[in-house]
This record gives sequence, structure tokens and C-alpha cells, in this order.
Amino acid sequence: MRDCYCTVNLDQEEVFRTKIVEKSLCPFYGEDFYCEIPRSFRHLSFYVFDRDVFRRDSIIGKVAIQKEDLQKYHNRDTWFQLQHVDADSEVQGKVHLELRLSEVITDSGVVCHKLAARILECQGLPIVNGQCDPYATVMLAGPFRQVAFLSEAKKTKVKKKTNNPQFDEVFYFEVTRPCSYSKKSHFDFEEEDVDKLEIRVDLWNASNLKFGDEFLGELRIPLKVLRQSSPHEAWYFLQPRDNGSKSLKPDDLGSLRLNVVYTEDHVFSSDYYSPLRDLLLKSADVEPVSASAAHILGEVCREKQEAAIPLVRLLLHYGRVVPFISAIASAEVKRTQDPNTIFRGNSLASKCIDETMKLAGMHYLHVTLKPTIEEICQSHRCCEIDPVKLKDGENLESNMESLRLYVDRIFTVITKSGVSCPTVMCDIFFSLREAAAKRFQDDLDVRYTAVSSFIFLRFFAPAILSPNLFQLTPHHTDPQTSRTLTLISKTIQTLGSLSKSKSASFKESYMATFYEFFNEQKYADAVKNFLDLISSSGRRDPKSIEQPILLKEGFMIKRAQGRKRFGMKNFKKRWFRLTNHEFTYQKNKGDQPLCSIPIENILAVERLEEESFRMKNMFQVIQPERALYIQASNCVEAKDWIDILTKVSQCNQARLTVFHPSAYLNGHWLCCRASSDTAAGCTPCTGGLPANIQLDIDGDRETERIYSLFSLYMGKLEKMQEACGSKSVYDGPEQEEYSTFIIDDPQETYKTLKQVIAGVGALEQEHAQYRRDKFKKTRYGSQ
Repeated sequence: MRDCYCTVNLDQEEVFRTKIVEKSLCPFYGEDFYCEIPRSFRHLSFYVFDRDVFRRDSIIGKVAIQKEDLQKYHNRDTWFQLQHVDADSEVQGKVHLELRLSEVITDSGVVCHKLAARILECQGLPIVNGQCDPYATVMLAGPFRQVAFLSEAKKTKVKKKTNNPQFDEVFYFEVTRPCSYSKKSHFDFEEEDVDKLEIRVDLWNASNLKFGDEFLGELRIPLKVLRQSSPHEAWYFLQPRDNGSKSLKPDDLGSLRLNVVYTEDHVFSSDYYSPLRDLLLKSADVEPVSASAAHILGEVCREKQEAAIPLVRLLLHYGRVVPFISAIASAEVKRTQDPNTIFRGNSLASKCIDETMKLAGMHYLHVTLKPTIEEICQSHRCCEIDPVKLKDGENLESNMESLRLYVDRIFTVITKSGVSCPTVMCDIFFSLREAAAKRFQDDLDVRYTAVSSFIFLRFFAPAILSPNLFQLTPHHTDPQTSRTLTLISKTIQTLGSLSKSKSASFKESYMATFYEFFNEQKYADAVKNFLDLISSSGRRDPKSIEQPILLKEGFMIKRAQGRKRFGMKNFKKRWFRLTNHEFTYQKNKGDQPLCSIPIENILAVERLEEESFRMKNMFQVIQPERALYIQASNCVEAKDWIDILTKVSQCNQARLTVFHPSAYLNGHWLCCRASSDTAAGCTPCTGGLPANIQLDIDGDRETERIYSLFSLYMGKLEKMQEACGSKSVYDGPEQEEYSTFIIDDPQETYKTLKQVIAGVGALEQEHAQYRRDKFKKTRYGSQ
């Protein structure tokens, strides 16, 4: 039996690790990992490890999916055979190479062909044991014994502490020709021999270890490429070492089931998206809203969720999400006949509100639920109240009391959390409450149920049921804890629904019995007070929160800030802690802070160029007098810290608009060479997102995603145009093929459709031109 875990890697950089499943040869993980990929990569790799308590964990095998193949497996459960892993097969990165073949007549009249091999640069080499000091060896070789042209390996200089070395070194190899020289083109009479030669380039990491330098990858380029063009210049991906050994059978190692969802967009500069973006942003002002571009997107997409995700992110970014959701929710309420079914369907309004709560409310969810959820997971207390499922020795009354205490605690923290509810959610709930109360004036409870159907049924209850999906727990909970959370979620959902017949809400008799604990009026009053608070417009200052809220913590490496006049500016590992009040670091978790930076003193948070200290994944926290330079453990972790630090400090009045992307070293800034350490920045800051909104929203990227959806469903757009024409001319019953579209005003809808199709067409032309230009400019010698 084995104790197995998996890692997710961009090439060879680990960005995520699963929990360890102990004593199993068929482990189930069921874990979801989502990230924005902040750099280029060649393979998305998954490694399976066997944990060893006493020695280094051993690698069982890996799955490596080329970037170009990710779309083949997009959103599909797929079994992959594990492949063997050895040092010679673990390669990544690429080499920029130039080859030039020229004729030379020596003083003795002998004709030679001189080959010049120029190693320009490398990109994306792996970091081995925490460092990368690469060099290259170059040699001319013949793959067949009868070819006499073999050379000694020539070596570049070692480039210290970089995985993107700039070599720009040229090596010459001479090939002596026979006396039967003619004035023909050298390709004519050399073709037979040149085709048998190859240039071999090996990349190595200079190591001080006794085992020797580490192999990073190799290239083997036949000189026949020079028949097509001389000089020949191209990028080549590094390949594993060809050692002639037979590969082991992959099915000896087992297999791994994965579901990979990967999207990639080419985003143009902002002005390209202006027509389509402007059309989307004014959707809330279109009368009727069903004729707006945003609503049309929801009509043509196969799933409403497809449309809701980029729409909400775009509208959040530009501060237009509340008026749009208010408009489409009001339209939906007008079409609803029964107050008991309000917002119960998977409409565009429901999906947009769900997505807004996920984005704007995630921190609120964590502050409210995480401490109690963590305690439930750690205590492992049995709370089973189904008599059929009770195990020997378990007591039903004791279990019921434990469950009641948990429900009471979670209900209390929820109903007392109204002051922390994000402003954007409160404004949306206010509009829902007003629309429902206006539509169903005789039903006094509908103003509550319209809000509770989202905040309880679609926000808190799902988070309690599956806390790992909301990052409340790092992994899936064990079966007993999962059962406890299921019972709590059911009870909280019923408490929040304010249904008149509580017992009838449960299919199970034991749940109806348990709910008798909560039939007191104080619970209904607490729910109504909470709903009243979060559906009131006009919010309090977030600074009114008394206790600091922990946002993120973990170990990173920092460079000394120079706060002491004679102190050394070296690098040290520290425990960093960020709350909504301050950013601190200390030697270890729980120690007294060595340095505290008030949030209001953070002027900008930006990436630091690698050339500053020849270290990857660095960023800087800029303060009035100095900058704190920090290195995160990987690129995803660096992005998370930059995002959350930017979020908490973006309302600071003194935020910078420009910064220095490199460090101040040896009396000048490395980026702009300015000598004064107080010189104004030379590069515009990348922050400036709206406050109280998701951190990493790129408006242009979301518009690009919406363009992709419109392009994908162009056939439905054209069908909707036909439906508008049919409805305008023929006022009788709708044709069946057009009945799926909501068209309240055919003329206005047709006008918007025409503008959408024109905007999509213009962007399609730009993408086609980009693809043509990329094909012309980018030349790769290998894939």
C-alpha cells in the first residue's frame, strides 16, 4: 500500500499539491484547482508521488500534456497512462539558434565549407535545486560511421543565476572539401554529405555537487535545413536525451483520471474592443433590457452560465453590474406569476447574481464561515441523527445536541454578519427586494424570500455543503464531516427560506424532528433583521469593522529594507501576514512582528524584474520611504499576493501612478538608470481596479471572451435576426424554432443584433490578421 499525492506543474514548476491519500493503490482526490497562468509554458504536467517519512518522496510517474493538446481534453474526464520519470527526460525551455554555411578558399587553394553556429539565447530553462547556472555545448556530428566530420564539443560561458540566459556566442566548424571543386552552388555538390551531418547543442546546469553538472536538454539539427535557407534562424524546444534505452511499459505504473479546463485568448489593446464593449456597457440603459447586447448574449449561449461569467466580470470592472442586474431581475419578476417561484429558475438574472456573489462575496464568506467550518472539520464529532445510520455505541440524543450547537453557531455568525456584506451585493439585494415588493404587493414575505433565495439557498448553504469548492477547506472533507455539513446545510437553508410550513420542507422524518429545536420565533426574527440589513441601500465605512481580518499568510523570502543604517541587505525567509489593517512579517508563525506596514502606507504593489537580483517570482511593496522586495515560492503564489495586496490598498489616496520595475542598486535604478533613489517611477502602475470588487478582472480580456461566445454562436444570432423579422411582419403565434428567444421589441432587438454582428465581424478580421502576422514572424524549428 502507498501514501500517494499529486502535484500540478507548469513544465517543472509546482503550483499545486493535493492532499495525501494514505494506504491506497487506487486513491481518489476529487480536488479542484483553478489559476490564471501568469507565464508561457510548454507542458501542463501532473506528478504522482509516494510519500516517504524517512527519505525523499519518490516519484511514481507523471502525465505531461502539451499546451497544444489541451483543447483535445477540454472539460472531459480522461484517463491518462502514467509515464516513467528520469532526470534525462525532465526537460523544458527553448533555444534560439542561427546556422550559417559559407564557402571559403584557403591559401593553399583548398575549398572548405565553414559552418557558423550562433547560440543566441534560451528561455524557460528549469531551476534545479533552487538555482540555474546554464551553459551550452556545441558540436558537429555525423549520424553515420562513414562520415568523417566529427568535432570536439565547444562550450559557451556559464551564465549565473538565470533561466533565461543571453549567450550570443558563435562557434565555427570547418569541413574540408575534395579537390574536384566546381563553381556550382555549394548545395548542388554538397547535398549528399551535408544531409548526413547534424549540429548537436546540449544545455547543462553548472553544479558544485560531486555528481557533476545536470543535463537540461538537447537539440539535434540536421544541416539539411540549410538547403532551404542560409542563414537559418529559429527557436528550438529542448528535447530529452536520446540514450537509446528501451522505454518501460507505461501500463506498469497505473493511470490518472483528470478533467482539464483550459482557455486561451489573444487580447488586443483596449481600443480594438471599444465598439463591442460600449454596446455591452450600455445594456442597462436599453429599453426594453431584452433588446440589449448583454441580454442577447444570454439568449444565444447554450448555458446561461457561459454568458454570466464574462458579463459579470466586465460589468463589475466598469461599475455597471448593479444597474444591469437590477434591470434584468426586474424584467424577470414582471414575467413571474407566482411569488413562490420567484428566481427559482436558471435564468440569466439568477446566474449573474450567483456569479457576482462568488466574485464580490468570497472574502465575506471566508470571514463569516471559515473559523466554524475549520473547527467542525478538526473536531470530527459525530452528528448523525438518522436512526438507521447510527453505529454501535453512538447516542442519538448526544448527536442531536452536537448538531444543534453547530447549527446555532453558524446561524448566529451568518445573521450577525450583515455589516460585513459587500456593498455591491447589498445594492443588488435592494433592487430585488424593491422589484418583488412592487410586483406582489399583497405578499408581505416576498421582499424577504426574493433575497433569501440567493443569500441562503445559493450562497451560504452551498458553501457549507461543499466548503472545498469555496476555498473554505483545502481538500474534500472526510465522510463523517461531510455528513455533518450536509445536515447543517439543510437546516440553515430551511431557516433562511422563511417557509410557512417548516416540517413539510423535509422529506426525512428525522430532519423534521430535529427542526423542532428551531421553531421559535426568534430565529425567524433574526433572519428578517439580517435580510433587512443586507437589502438596505447605502453602506457603512468598512473601517468600522473592529477586529482585523486575516486575509493571507505564509512563508516568503524578503530582502532587508535598509531600515538600519549599517545593516546588511541580505535575503531571509520570513512568515508574512496580511490583515485588512496591516502587512507584517516575523521569523516564524506566532512570533512578534519584526516589521509592520499599515495598509494606508502601501503606495503600490508591482512585480520586480528578474534582472534586479536574478531571482524569479519577485514583487515589491512600495512605501513612502522605501520598497520591500519579496520572493514568493512560485508564480501562482506571487500573483495571489500581488492581487490581494493591491485589493486592500487600492483605496489609499496616495497610491502611485508610476513605479520602477527594477531595483535601486549601486547608486541607480536598473530600469531607467536614474541616480536619485527618490526619482519618480518610469513605468505606469498596473493597479487601479474598482474597490470592493474581485481582484484580477481585465476588462479587455472579458470583452474578448464575450466576442468568442458571440462568434461561436453566430448561427443563433442570425436565427434571432430572422425571429425579429418574423415577429415584426407576422403578429400571430410564434414559430416553434423562434419560441426560445425572449423578444419584447423586435425593432430594437434587431438594431442591437446588427451592431453586435458588425462588432464581432470587425474583431474577427483583426484576429485573422494577427494569425497571419504571427505565422510570418514567428519561426520555430521544432515543436
